[in-house]
Formats: sequence, structure tokens, C-alpha cells
Amino acid sequence: MVSHKQNSLMDFKMNFPHVNDPTLRGLYAEAIKGFEMNLKELLPYFQLAPVPTRNASPEDLTAFFAAHLLICAKTSVRNYAIAIAETATPSLRATLTKQLVKMIQLHSKVFYFMLERGLYPSYNLEQLLANDAKNAQMAIQM
Repeated sequence: MVSHKQNSLMDFKMNFPHVNDPTLRGLYAEAIKGFEMNLKELLPYFQLAPVPTRNASPEDLTAFFAAHLLICAKTSVRNYAIAIAETATPSLRATLTKQLVKMIQLHSKVFYFMLERGLYPSYNLEQLLANDAKNAQMAIQM
């Protein structure tokens, strides 16, 4: 959840200067403030996590871009599964199933890309928590 929040917060902040509609700009500002507050409230729970071993510079956004893609793929898999369960048309179900399989394959590729580069240490809970805490701080400070 923290990973999703920090990734979304960074995305909102990067896109905020390009939002021209005043109402939408206000909604973005509200979302940014809300996500920052959520992360600040969650960060104290990470105090026992060790310092991560990967020391990427704040300018290196590879982890952000990869996580954004992974989150999108993961959300798409969930949404495809729901759509498949709810459709009554066999041909549409077949199309959605084909697209679901492709999205699962994309998710797998992005996951292994991140795992191989130390961007998503999914098998090391302490490092995963440390990375989430570090990335949340970076998102707040943007």
C-alpha cells in the first residue's frame, strides 16, 4: 500500500504543473496533500526497518517508473478478472481472457526486471519495508 501511495504521489506531483483546468488542479492539490499526510502517518511504523542496500540517487527514477508499470499491470489483472467474471458474452469473455494472460505476462516481466535490479526485494521483508519507507520520504520531499 505504501508503495502504491508513494508512486501515485510522485506521479501526481510530476503531472501537477501540466494540469490546466482549475477544478481538476484543485483536486490534484487535494490528492497530493492527502497522500502526503497518509504517508507521514504511516512512516513511523517503518522505524525498525533497516537501511536499504540500494542507494540510488533521487534523480534515478527507474524504480518509480518500474513500480508505476508494475502497479498498473497488477491493477489491470484484477480488473480483467472482475470483467471476465461479470461478462455474459462468450466472445467478449474470450477476448478479455486473452488480454488478461498478456497482462499477467507483462506483470511477470516487470516484476523480474525489478527483482533482478534490487528494486523490488519481494523475498526480503525487511528490505521491502525499508525501501517503502525511503520511497515514501522521497515522494513527500518532491
